[in-house]
Amino acid sequence: MAFVSGPTYSAWQGTGNMTVVDKVPPEMLHMVDAHWYQYPPMNPLWHSILGFTIFCLGVVSVLGNGMVIYIFSTTKSLRTPSNLLVVNLAFSDFFMMLTMSPPMVYNCYHETWVLGPFFCEIYAFFGSLFGSISIWTMTMIALDRYNVIVKGLAAKPMTNGSALMRIALVWILSLVWTLAPFFGWNRYVPEGNMTACGTDYLSKDWTSRSYILIYSVFVYFAPLLMIIYAYTFIVQAVAAHEKNMREQAKKMNVASLRSSEAANTSAECKLAKVALMTISLWFMAWTPYLIINYAGVFESMNISPLTTIWGSLFAKANAVYNPIVYGISHPKYRAALGKKFPSLVCQSEPDESASVVSGATNVSEEKPAA
Repeated sequence: MAFVSGPTYSAWQGTGNMTVVDKVPPEMLHMVDAHWYQYPPMNPLWHSILGFTIFCLGVVSVLGNGMVIYIFSTTKSLRTPSNLLVVNLAFSDFFMMLTMSPPMVYNCYHETWVLGPFFCEIYAFFGSLFGSISIWTMTMIALDRYNVIVKGLAAKPMTNGSALMRIALVWILSLVWTLAPFFGWNRYVPEGNMTACGTDYLSKDWTSRSYILIYSVFVYFAPLLMIIYAYTFIVQAVAAHEKNMREQAKKMNVASLRSSEAANTSAECKLAKVALMTISLWFMAWTPYLIINYAGVFESMNISPLTTIWGSLFAKANAVYNPIVYGISHPKYRAALGKKFPSLVCQSEPDESASVVSGATNVSEEKPAA
């Protein structure tokens, strides 16, 4: 099976011997792989659709994540060590679309990259950086849920200091990996339709190929395995807890043994489900782009310009999901949102029974250690 141009390109008549590269400014040509010279220009309608889509995604992401940062930072009950991870996730998603959307909209209007080689590299760098920070922040969130739910009372509570150390580690490691192309390990180049930029997965030399392979381990497979590990034990712990509760209730001939502690555990479990949903959306968003990168490295598919840009756009759209998940799934976030932005809340009475001090994915009721 191959990604081919097919009717998408043949339907656009009048291109003659023109290619998708013809509109690229001369100073950008050294960054364009020979692979793209075989494709005719895209139908201008596609540029309009892509530009409009990334514009809408940018507006929703910037406003949504901006509200998450504002509410979690200004609401006292939500200012906990674990929620620092939530704010960091919203921060990375906020700047992902703030840096990705306007340049792509502008270039879609011109139907090619017109901002020069330097801004192409900066654009690709920001996309790679904030994507890496997002997935590793989600990984830290999953590990925090593992610590609270699986270890229970034996868990060491997260403090502001330990949360900040984790955030710093995520930023440092992400910066190291995403700065590497500036020093000769791979490079940042225009995507197939020439209106966005990303890593070079078409170069035949193994120096460039090795970067794609090793970086994919760092930003995709390693976080995935850690998250699977954490949630495997979380599900087991939840199942065992619920089974014990039912057995005890049956022995005592009562309907339920739900104490306040059990209620808190149930709330933590609900938050773990939200975390799993958020992380699942991340992997669904980025997996197509990973496949495109691997197809380029191993030359296993014929990758068209339209395929690459939609894969890239789908990955960037992940920055939109998280604030939506927060608003739908987190009672205390909805309550704070209702107080600060009452016109955005459909219900007048938030469900406080399930609330815990948390973000969409991870917060415990513990207070930070003195």
